[in-house]
Order: sequence, then C-alpha cells, then structure tokens
Amino acid sequence: MNEEQMKLSKDVVTEGFGLIAAAGYINNEGGQAIADAATELIAGGCGTLLIDLEGTRIINSIGVSILLEIMEKLLEDKGRLAFCNLTPTISKTFEIMGLVQYATIFPDRETAQSKLIGNASV
Repeated sequence: MNEEQMKLSKDVVTEGFGLIAAAGYINNEGGQAIADAATELIAGGCGTLLIDLEGTRIINSIGVSILLEIMEKLLEDKGRLAFCNLTPTISKTFEIMGLVQYATIFPDRETAQSKLIGNASV
C-alpha cells in the first residue's frame, strides 16, 4: 500500500477554539502527530477542537484509537471535538466505531467554524 506522508497544520482560530488540518494516512505516526497537535491546543486553552480531514483518504484502527483518546481527553475537560471534510469511507468508519456519538461531523470547514464559534457554550 502506498502510504501518504502526513501533512499537518494547527491554529487557534479564536479564543478557546482550535483547528487541526490533517492530510495523509492516519496510522500510528499520523495519528500521533494529530494527538500532539491536539495536546498543544488543549494545553493552550482550546476546549473546542475541529479536525479537518479534507486531505485524508485512509485511517487505520490505530489512527481511530488515537482520535478516540483525543475525544476522551476533551470530554473529561468538558470540551468538544468536531470533524469536517470526511470521505464517505471515513465517515462510515467513524459511525461504526461510535465517534459520531461524541463528536460532531460537519460537511466542510466553513460550516463547522460558523456553528462551533457561533455556539461557544459547551
């Protein structure tokens, strides 16, 4: 399998709201890169995280488990996790794994940001 190199960016969009954009294969290395970025944003005061997976086509079970760990950390801190730009395959995987019960899924970044920033209460 041709594994894509993970490309990642993180940013504080507004106070308390962080964005992680990930493109590439989310395996143990890609997942850990996302987790490290999430940890930094959470430590910096971001209680709401949006993970944009526009450039991601493949996620394996280790990647999903790492995303679950991020979700658990945010839920412990009364925070929120959301995803956007999921492929149909990743969307179905998240549904099967139960991530959609605890995280919000948005079709695109613009919709996600307007809903999440506009509704800042937890």
